[in-house]
Amino acid sequence: MKEKKENKKQTWNYPKRLFYLFLFCILLLYIQYGYLSLSSSVYGRSMQEFARNRDTARTILEAKRGTIFDSEGNTLALNVTSYTVIAYLDESRTTDSKYPKHVVDKEKTAEALAPVLSMEKDTLLRLLSMEGAYQVELGPGGRGISELKKEEVENLGLDGIDFIENTKRYYPNGDFASYIIGYAKSYPIKLDYETNKELTEEEIALKKKENPDYNYRNSEKLVGELGIELKYDEMLKGTDGKLIYQRDKYGYKIPDTKEERIDAVNGNDIYLTIDSAIQRFVEGALKEQAAIYTPEWMMLTVMDAKTGDILATASTPSFDPNIRNIVNYENPLTSYLYEPGSTMKTYTYMCAMEKGTYKGDATYESGSYKIGEDIIQDWNAGKGWGSITFDKGYEYSSNVGAVNVVNQFITKNELRDCLEKYGFGNVTDIELPRELSGSIKFTYPVEVAAASYGQGITTTAIQQLQGLTLISNNGKMLTPHIVSKIVNPNTGEVVYERKIEESEQIISKDTVNKMKDLMYNVVHNREQGSTSGILYDIEGFEIIGKSGTAQIYDSKNGGYLKGSNDYIFSFGGMYPKENPEIIVYGAVKRPSLGQNAAIANATRSVMKSIAKYRNMFSEEGNVSNAEKYQMESVTNRFTIDVKNDLSSKGIKVVTIGNGEKIISAFPSAGTTIINGDRVFLITNDNNITLENLKGWSRIDAMNYLNLLDLKVTSTGYGYVDTQSLEPGTPVTKGMDISLTLVDKYNFSSNTKNEES
Repeated sequence: MKEKKENKKQTWNYPKRLFYLFLFCILLLYIQYGYLSLSSSVYGRSMQEFARNRDTARTILEAKRGTIFDSEGNTLALNVTSYTVIAYLDESRTTDSKYPKHVVDKEKTAEALAPVLSMEKDTLLRLLSMEGAYQVELGPGGRGISELKKEEVENLGLDGIDFIENTKRYYPNGDFASYIIGYAKSYPIKLDYETNKELTEEEIALKKKENPDYNYRNSEKLVGELGIELKYDEMLKGTDGKLIYQRDKYGYKIPDTKEERIDAVNGNDIYLTIDSAIQRFVEGALKEQAAIYTPEWMMLTVMDAKTGDILATASTPSFDPNIRNIVNYENPLTSYLYEPGSTMKTYTYMCAMEKGTYKGDATYESGSYKIGEDIIQDWNAGKGWGSITFDKGYEYSSNVGAVNVVNQFITKNELRDCLEKYGFGNVTDIELPRELSGSIKFTYPVEVAAASYGQGITTTAIQQLQGLTLISNNGKMLTPHIVSKIVNPNTGEVVYERKIEESEQIISKDTVNKMKDLMYNVVHNREQGSTSGILYDIEGFEIIGKSGTAQIYDSKNGGYLKGSNDYIFSFGGMYPKENPEIIVYGAVKRPSLGQNAAIANATRSVMKSIAKYRNMFSEEGNVSNAEKYQMESVTNRFTIDVKNDLSSKGIKVVTIGNGEKIISAFPSAGTTIINGDRVFLITNDNNITLENLKGWSRIDAMNYLNLLDLKVTSTGYGYVDTQSLEPGTPVTKGMDISLTLVDKYNFSSNTKNEES
C-alpha cells in the first residue's frame, strides 16, 4: 500500500516541474517584453531609430541643375532624363510561366538588342549569361540612352528587360562653343537621409559603428569640370530637398500624420553673351580651314566692340561634351600662353604716341639693328626697305622700327607701364576658369627690344581682344564678358546682370585716330613692304587691324624652331573703321602650309557672314540684307506645311524621305537661323534618295550625310563640285560616298551649280 502511495506522489511531481518550467518561461517573456517596451535602447540599438526606419518614408526631392542659354535664350546645356537598360536573370522573378519576368531566351534577346544598342551580339550574350547575377546592366550601348531609344527597346517586347531612370547633362548642339560651356560629369555618391550631406566611406563606417541600423541613400551628383559648368558649379547645381512621412505596411502615407517637406531649390540659369548664329559662322569657318591646313591648333573669337561681350569663340581641336572626346583640357581663349608677335607693335606705337614724343614722319634705317652681340632683323631676311618713316615701319611690320620707337621715344619702364595699363600681364577677369595672366617681364636691352615687337613675352587671346577695345571704344578699355545674366528659376530674380565696364580714359582720341589710320594702311595699302595684313581686306568693309607672326620657342632644346611654318600666325582687327562694331582676333599654330592663309580665310568668311547677319552695310557694299528666325519645333507636323513656311522665309529646305509627317529636324528647335540657311527635315519614310550636293558648302554637305549615316571622305576645300554617288541613288545606312570640294567660283562646267 505504501509503495502505491509513493509511486503516486512521484507521478504528480512531473506536472509540477513542467508547470514551474512553463511559469519561468512566461516570466522571461514578460521581462523581455518589459525590456523592449520600456528601454530606449535594446542590445545597443535605438528602438526609436528602428521604428522610424521601419515606418518612416524618406524621399529626396532632387534639385534640377540650372540650364545654360545663349544670348537669345537658345538652350546650350540642360538636364535630360536618360535610361540604363537592365536585364533580370534570376528565374525567381517569374511566378507565372505565361508571363515571364526574367530573360528566358538569351540568344533571341541578344540578337534583337544588338542593332538597337549598337553592341555586338556576343558581348550581350556574355552579359546575359553571367552566373549567379540577379540583374545586369547592358552597357556600354545600353547606358544613358534617350527616351526615343528606350521606346525602341520596349517595342521589341523582350521578357526580363527593364530600365533604370537617370538624369544626365545634355548638350543639344554637340561640338559647339565647347570650351566655353564646358561639361558636367555624373559621379555616384552616398547621402545622409536626414541632412542630405555627402558621406565618405569613413563617415559611414563611423555612423554604423554608433548605430548598426544606420542607413544612407545612394545617389549621383553632376560636377562641372570645364568652362562655365566648372566656373559656376555652385550656382548651377542647386540644393536638394526632402519629404519625410509615416507609412503603413503597404507603403502608403498614414492619413493625418505629420509630414516634413523641404522643397528643392533648383540651380540658377546662366545666359551667355554668345550669339549662336555668329558662333556657327566661326565654328564652320574654323573647321573648314583646319581640315585644309591641319594646324597644331587654331582659334578665332568675335567680340562686340562697344560692350566687350564675346559673341562667338571657337578653336580646333575641339570636343563634343556629350562624349568628352577631349584632347586638351585648357581653353585656348584664356589659358593658352604664347608669344604674340607683331600684333604687340600696336601697343608699342600707342605708348609712344601717348607720351607725346612719337614722330611718325621721322625716318630710321630699316633692315637690321645690332644690340651688343645680338642682331634684330626685319622679316624680309634683314634687307629692310632703306630709310623709311616710323609710320611706314608700322605698316610694313618692321621689327627694327619697333625697336627704334623704344630707343627714341619711350623708355623700358614706360613700355612696361603701358603694357600693364593696356591689360597685359594681368587676368581680364572674364567669367571663365583657369585664366592665365601671361608675362611681360624684360630687363636687358635685347629683351626690351624683343618685347617691342612681341617676342620674349607671353599673352592670351582674351588679353589681345581686351587691348583692342582701347581703339574701338575711343581710348577706354572694356572688360570682356561671356556671361550676360544669371537668373534664379525658382523666383525669376536676376541675381547677376552684366554691366558694361570701361576703364578711365587710358589713351587720347588723337592716339585712337592715329592708330586707326595706321591699322587701315596695314590692311589696305599694297606696297613693297605690305604684309599679310592685306589678306584681310574686304571691299566696302573698311577693316583695320594688325597681323602677327611669332616664332615658337623650343622648350626641349632651347632657342626658337627654324621650320618655314614653325610660327604662330595671328590677326587682331575690327570694322568698320570710323565706328567699329565688331572686333576679331584669330591665331593658328604651325599650319601645314599656307602660313597666314588659314586664319585669313576663316576671318574673312566670318566677317562677311556677320555683316550680312547684322545688316551692317547697305547693298552698295555688296552685303545683302539678312533676317533671323528661331527654329520652331516641327516634330509631328505635316511636311508640306513646314516646308512652305520655311521656304517663304528664304530658308533652303531639304526633306529626307517622302513622308507626310516630320519626326525630327536639323538644326534643332530653338536654334537661330537666317534666310539662306539650309534646314533638313527628316520624315516618317525610310525610302530615302540622295540629293544633288553640287554647290553645297562643306558644312551643309557633312551635316546632311551624317544625318543619313553615310561614310564620307572628301578632297579639296570649299564647296561640293562632284560626288561619287549619283543624285537619286537609294540610300542605305553605312554607304560610302566621296566628295570633291573646290573654291565656290571654280566649279566644273559639266554640272549645274545649284548655289548660283
